[in-house]
Amino acid sequence: MITKLTDLETLAKSKATTRKIAVAAAGDRDVLEALKNAAGYGIIEPILVGDEPKIRSLTDEIGFDISKYEIINIPDKFEASVKAVKLIKDGEAEILMKGLVSTGVLLKAVLNKEVGLRKGALLSHVAVFETPYYHKLLGVTDAAMNVNPELEEKIGIIKNAVEVFHKLGNENPKVAIVGSVETINPRMEATMHAATISMMNYRKQITGCIIDGPLAIDGAVSKKASELKHITSDVAGDVDVILAPNIDGANILYKSLNFLGGATAAAVIMGAKVPIVLTSRGDTEKSKYYSIALAAAIA
Repeated sequence: MITKLTDLETLAKSKATTRKIAVAAAGDRDVLEALKNAAGYGIIEPILVGDEPKIRSLTDEIGFDISKYEIINIPDKFEASVKAVKLIKDGEAEILMKGLVSTGVLLKAVLNKEVGLRKGALLSHVAVFETPYYHKLLGVTDAAMNVNPELEEKIGIIKNAVEVFHKLGNENPKVAIVGSVETINPRMEATMHAATISMMNYRKQITGCIIDGPLAIDGAVSKKASELKHITSDVAGDVDVILAPNIDGANILYKSLNFLGGATAAAVIMGAKVPIVLTSRGDTEKSKYYSIALAAAIA
């Protein structure tokens, strides 16, 4: 089981072959910088799909030698996305990455019923944080995809996050469904969802993890806080994955950890046939690199 983000490099390099990453609309300086770092460490081998003159101009600017990598010249961003998806469909790449294209356009190609990467599962965002203020890696979901998930969607989001942690060597991750209170309140739907999902886990309807909720965030991450609140739980104070009640809660937690909590994150979209890397302009170079490493490690 990995205990820090640098372990992602070791796990990615342990694969029998270097993972190929198809980059849709690759003419993005930040994305190319991240790819330069990841390729330099031997974690991935990029296939760059997009406006070739722009890609070459940017790679020259940043000193990224792409002479040994494939470039496919498709200036149109949707067509570049379709081609990147098709490369994966045809077995020529194992990871998809978003370049200078909107998430909606990329996902339109990913979710295409005929040529896309659907596997029947819900797509969701899974982030893995390393922070100096917590004793192990911490997962947060879903900060980017599902706006206000219902009960069934939350179960799918949990399953996607659990899959990531299984592939990182954690066979039974602890999942906290968090909110503002630990008590079940019929007027607060999120607490009802949490109680239902926890009971489903207790009855083995959801397996491969330990789930508890509702929990407030302090009880989820602090053993001392959970003891002061007299919470009896296998999850409280030792959580691996936090499920927020909605995208607002998850996104605020994600950015608070990054910008106020001294954390570094790696993140992927799960639920398709391959992991998808969608880096944000606000992400640090280190975070972008580790996101690629995470995708390579679990692909």
